[in-house]
Amino acid sequence: MIEWRKSSRSNASGEECVEVAALPDGRGIRDSKAPDAGHLTLTTTGFTQLLTHIKQDQSAA
Repeated sequence: MIEWRKSSRSNASGEECVEVAALPDGRGIRDSKAPDAGHLTLTTTGFTQLLTHIKQDQSAA
């Protein structure tokens, strides 16, 4: 069974929530408001690169 975790960056009202999960072939990302709508699968390397890019954009703002 896949265990989805809500992002610690999700807002308190739960309206802007992202969930992530460790998948056999990488990492999954989905919208917590529409979990049955599918998910984006990234390789572990791709997921790490995405997080690095997001963190760099936040520190530059």
